Amino acid sequence: MGKKVMALVTARGGSVGLKDKNVLMLAGKPVIAWTVEAAKRATLVDRVIMSTDSEQIAAISREYGAEVPFLRPTELATATASHNSVILHAVKWMAAHENYHPDYLLLLQPTSPLRTAQNIDDSIRLALTEDCDGVISVFESHNHPMLMSKISTEGFLENFMPEQPQLGSEGVRRQNFPHIYSCNGAIFLVKTAYLLEHGRLRAERTRPYIMPEEQSFQIDSQWDFELIEYLLNPKNGCRHEIS
Repeated sequence: MGKKVMALVTARGGSVGLKDKNVLMLAGKPVIAWTVEAAKRATLVDRVIMSTDSEQIAAISREYGAEVPFLRPTELATATASHNSVILHAVKWMAAHENYHPDYLLLLQPTSPLRTAQNIDDSIRLALTEDCDGVISVFESHNHPMLMSKISTEGFLENFMPEQPQLGSEGVRRQNFPHIYSCNGAIFLVKTAYLLEHGRLRAERTRPYIMPEEQSFQIDSQWDFELIEYLLNPKNGCRHEIS
């Protein structure tokens, strides 16, 4: 029997950076729809669950195929509520009320609408075939800490990392730096047993799922929203299909 993967999409009604960002119309459909549809089309996902406090988000989620078996408690719908608490609530609710015990929890944030069903399936396959407790999506960052500076208390630029060569010197050669990766927020996959035991998504034995930078944009501001809408427009020749 195959492993059960529960995809959990988290979207609360309020938002700080961009008002109502989860329900804004993005390239013809609500922001949350891009993530729900990608999860539904992934062949290795068992169920797609939406965790929200909003009746509007719940209705839209059901329209695009997600299950909304509960509304998130008020205390878990604030700007200060931890994401881990929201995830643990969903996993424990499904166990207590539906006797549903998935092998893996897959967190999909709607602020990453460029992630595809293929990305989801590939990350799950990585977890199933490699010796690990989880998978997190990353992209290779061009903002290398070896090239960064900070401002001293006296107001002067100084190296961010003490061991880095001085900027402008011959020792600063990007090709000699180690590759570094940033989490892009698109995919968080963890064994449910690990999540319940340790209360966190990132395990010590987490494999990276490397995605291209052009799929790694997240919606946090109006500028992000407009950029992603541009990328999703087929007229611009750079549309990322969700299938």
